[in-house]
Amino acid sequence: MEHLHSTEAAVRALREIAREYGLEMEVGHDIGADRTSRRTAAGVAVTTDADGSLPHEAFVEFGGSPRVSVRLYPDDDALIDVDGVECHDVPRDHVPPFLRSVFGGLAYVKGRRFPPGYWLVVPLPGDATYKELIPMISLTPWLSGKVR
Repeated sequence: MEHLHSTEAAVRALREIAREYGLEMEVGHDIGADRTSRRTAAGVAVTTDADGSLPHEAFVEFGGSPRVSVRLYPDDDALIDVDGVECHDVPRDHVPPFLRSVFGGLAYVKGRRFPPGYWLVVPLPGDATYKELIPMISLTPWLSGKVR
């Protein structure tokens, strides 16, 4: 996995993934401590962090199925939403392989009869695998088609 040293580097990597899979992509940027979602303690009209840097957050939406969005935080992590299933605290360097797994067909839904439940399973190269619980009532057509 390549190291993504900034939010902008991650956005460039996501643009490349969109090109690879022929997907449309929209990006919104929030720059400054007064604009990013995790900087509520920064104070009124304060735009920089204590070290003088401008935090940069981006929200990326991909077109097509499944519906995928990514919120890249300035703290080197991301929130990835796959058809309504939120995957929190994904390290920024894991976002490109995570999306390649989803768009490339490696991600799947694992079901269990007792106790009943479904999990979105997203394998990454190496030993990393992300598993997120899916509420029973929210199996979309895409998620239903990935049940094993």
